[in-house]
Amino acid sequence: MIIIKTIDGITSRLRKFRSIHSSIGFVPTMGALHKGHISLLQNCKQVCELAVSSIFINPTQFNNADDFKKYPVTLEQDIYTLEKNGCDVLFLPDTNEMYPDETIPKKHFDLGQLEIILEGKYRPGHFQGVCQAVKRLLEIVMPSHVFMGQKDYQQCMVIKKLLEIENLNTQLIICTTLREENGLAMSSRNLRLSEKQREDAAAIYKTLRHVKQNIRSGSLLQLKKDAQDYLSGNNFKVEYVEIAEADNLNIVDEWDGVTRLVILAAAFIGDVRLIDNILLKD
Repeated sequence: MIIIKTIDGITSRLRKFRSIHSSIGFVPTMGALHKGHISLLQNCKQVCELAVSSIFINPTQFNNADDFKKYPVTLEQDIYTLEKNGCDVLFLPDTNEMYPDETIPKKHFDLGQLEIILEGKYRPGHFQGVCQAVKRLLEIVMPSHVFMGQKDYQQCMVIKKLLEIENLNTQLIICTTLREENGLAMSSRNLRLSEKQREDAAAIYKTLRHVKQNIRSGSLLQLKKDAQDYLSGNNFKVEYVEIAEADNLNIVDEWDGVTRLVILAAAFIGDVRLIDNILLKD
C-alpha cells in the first residue's frame, strides 16, 4: 500500500494509473476503522481496478466542538487494517492540505430539504461540511466509483445530490450496513461505548425491526410513537424515529402500502449519539 499525504503526490500517482487502467474506486473515511469500512473496501476491490481510501477527520462537519475532540483516533491500527485488506493507495491529508486558505468563502450547496430534516435538523451545518470535504476529495481522487455505507443513509442521499448538482463523473455505490452479533450497527462511535452500553444499544435495531414487522398501510403515527416510547423507556435520549420515502426522505405519516420506505433513528446512550436505519419495503 502506498501512503500519500499531499494533493500533488496523489494526483501525480493516479494520473499515471489512468494512462493504463480505467476504474478507480474510492472509500473515504474518518478513520477509527471497523469491519463495516473493510466491507466497503472489499466491494471496491470487486468493482474497480484500483482501491483508494482516505483518512481525514473533517472539522467542518462537526457542529459540536466537543464531538470533534472526542472522535476516536486510531491511525496506526487503521493503516495496518487497510494494508492487510488490500488497499492500494491511502490518501492521508492534514487539515492545511485539505483547506489551505481558510479565508476563501465556503461554497453553499443547494441540498434542498435534505439539509433541514432528520440529521440536518439536529446537526445544523453538518451536511454542508460533509459536502465541502467530499467534493474536495472527489476532485482530488477523481474516482469512477465511490463507496459508502447504508448506515449513513441520509448522508448517502446528500452525496447523491452532490454528484448531481456538481455534475461529477462518479458513481455512488451504497453498501449494506454491517452489524454486531446483537444487531448494533457498526460505527466508529461504538469505540466510546462501555460493554453495558454496547449491549443496551442493540435496542435501536430491535425497535427498527419491530416497526418493519408491524407496519401496515394507513396511519403510521402510533407505530412511530411506540418506537420512540420504547427507546425512551430503555434509557435512550431520542432525537427522532421517523419513517420516510426511501427515494427522497420525504417524511410520511400515512402509507399506501406500496411506496418504498425507510425507518431512521437517532438517539443518545450516555453521551454517545447513535444512528441507524433499515428499509421497511425493499
